Amino acid sequence: MSIANVENSDGATRLLAQTTLRNMLGTKTLAEVLTDREYISSGMQTTLDEATDPWGIKVERVEIKDVRLPVQLQRAMAAEAEAARDARAKVIAAEGEMNASRKLKEAADVMSESPNSMQLRYLQTLTSISAEKNSTIIFPLPIDIISSFMSRGNK
Repeated sequence: MSIANVENSDGATRLLAQTTLRNMLGTKTLAEVLTDREYISSGMQTTLDEATDPWGIKVERVEIKDVRLPVQLQRAMAAEAEAARDARAKVIAAEGEMNASRKLKEAADVMSESPNSMQLRYLQTLTSISAEKNSTIIFPLPIDIISSFMSRGNK
């Protein structure tokens, strides 16, 4: 029996520790649970000390060694992690698209300064297509036809 008339102080302390652990873990993501065990332990130590001091009980240390999560909570945390990964992947893809569009604009600006560069690029594309072993049929068009279409688009 403890000073504050708690009959089963050992059981009450264990129950308080379990409740505190559930409350602390409920506010964390899976990554935080796995990486911040010491921070969670120190927070639990503080909470347990505040609750057990009136009972005359001192909790010496708190260690989180093994956390077993219910299957439903595991699924929820996995879904949250997957959503975060998907969001990061979309941001990375969008940044890649933005960089590619900038480079294409720069290339277009360089090619517009020299009319011969367009014809050289056209020939280079034909060379790269013909180098592959495939059944692609190429219909070469005179560059004058293409440039007349381009001049109409600029007007």
